[in-house]
Amino acid sequence: MGGTVAGRAGCGLRPPFPQRLVSGGQTGVDRAALEAALEAGQEAGGWCPRGRRAEDGAVPPRYPLREAPSPLYAVRTRLNVRDSDATLILTWGPPRGGTALTLRWCRRLGRPCRVVDLARRRGRSLARAARSTRVWLCRQRVRTLNVAGPREGERPGIQARALTFLRRLLARGRIGAGLGPLRRDRG
Repeated sequence: MGGTVAGRAGCGLRPPFPQRLVSGGQTGVDRAALEAALEAGQEAGGWCPRGRRAEDGAVPPRYPLREAPSPLYAVRTRLNVRDSDATLILTWGPPRGGTALTLRWCRRLGRPCRVVDLARRRGRSLARAARSTRVWLCRQRVRTLNVAGPREGERPGIQARALTFLRRLLARGRIGAGLGPLRRDRG
């Protein structure tokens, strides 16, 4: 295919981009984002609720998050949207609950937002979604990306699906690197 995504999109950013991924540390999509960033050697961070509150107890200390001044999930959601250049929302069906709140904060704060419904994406369709998201990131000139979506307790299996997608998204090198057909996640 030739060329990097950045070069093809004409934005002049050099991989890796985004340079930093942030999330709220909740199980599910949030943790997948932190894992993907750490695996790719990229900076990870963001805000989590005071007390590192999460549905499985406390956000593990291995995730480099700052505690928000409140234990409310909505507060850390707003802070992560505010402190990012754009937000990527990974869903399984229509956004609802905290995921829908993230979308509302993006609109209120005027931040670019992209929603990828993983329930509708398999194999080559998922690979195309990762490629088009890379181009979107480049065109938006995103350096700090907030990643949000449902918690594992709401959508069992979402963490593994999101991690697979994010690994493909963050693959370095040429267009399509790591974007082969998606194998069905187990577990």
